[in-house]
Amino acid sequence: MALGAQRMDVLLLVLRQAAVLTLSGAVLGMVFALLAGRALRSMIYEVNPSDPLIYSAAGVFVIVMALTACCLPARKATKTDPMIALRAE
Repeated sequence: MALGAQRMDVLLLVLRQAAVLTLSGAVLGMVFALLAGRALRSMIYEVNPSDPLIYSAAGVFVIVMALTACCLPARKATKTDPMIALRAE
């Protein structure tokens, strides 16, 4: 903001960075969960280890919770006084 960015630009920057990390983590987690489910298929009975409803619900839940957790630091970043931030650097 000290270099001319608007509050909304800073908010979107922080949330965009959080979204990239969250989505990549969710995708990798789902891939590893699918692989683990297939590896454990012989040990579980009457349960489909690749149920798309469960994977999509878990993925959406993780993404929503992670982005919700990032909203408070993003708001705090927009409220920071630019001169104080420059002096800290």
